[in-house]
Amino acid sequence: MTIASLLEPVTGQPGPARLDHASNWMQGRTLYGGASALVAYTMATRAFSDLPPLRAAQIGFVAPVGEEIELSAEIVRQGRNVTQIRSEILSEGKVALTAFWLFGTARDANAERTADAPESWPGGPEENAAAMGGQGPSFIQNNFDIRFGQAKDEDHGATIRRWARLTEDHSLDPVSKLVLMGDVMPPGAMRIMQRMGPISSINWSFNVLDPDTQSEGGWYLAENASQHADAGYSSERLRMWDREGRQVLDGLQCVAVFG
Repeated sequence: MTIASLLEPVTGQPGPARLDHASNWMQGRTLYGGASALVAYTMATRAFSDLPPLRAAQIGFVAPVGEEIELSAEIVRQGRNVTQIRSEILSEGKVALTAFWLFGTARDANAERTADAPESWPGGPEENAAAMGGQGPSFIQNNFDIRFGQAKDEDHGATIRRWARLTEDHSLDPVSKLVLMGDVMPPGAMRIMQRMGPISSINWSFNVLDPDTQSEGGWYLAENASQHADAGYSSERLRMWDREGRQVLDGLQCVAVFG
């Protein structure tokens, strides 16, 4: 089932919508975070045309997102270079996801710095074995190819890194693909949990470093690393690199760690 089928009911008009093809993207009782964020992003871009490229986003995962939803989008501020839009997904009349999108035109650079390459480059996806075969949430099994992105026999602390690509390209634009894929890895805190238990993403903030990214074969190296975990929460840094080792996404997330 293509992501286009999921997004088809998102017309840009506010009001009720039914995601008839949500089942292929569910994670338990809610839509996978990247897919629900993409619904909100698509709502913003279809509600307002001729937007500059997306530069940053702040997303709150408030409650489960299912098939029956309501959508809204509004321009918070539109300046000469930057447009800021809020879009929301409601379920049963209450906010289930709230998102703030920052779109900005490119300007002549007054500061330039290339993002750091990943440490311990694992080689390309073809050099690494398949991962999560028959394991993990069904939305991953249905929609993603996953390969190892770090040596299996080493201690990686609280970091999880994998090569990932969509099993179908879905004709998505580069930014939509980053939104959909950026939350695909489990939190790094899973590596240091003392006992197995459920986890839940609470929010996700990210910067788009390359809105025109076209990584060969659709492969991206995705990494989640716990920076601090205690009291039932983990502060996670989320990053993605293209096949050439260029960083394309830089994010931060708060994750609830239960059990």
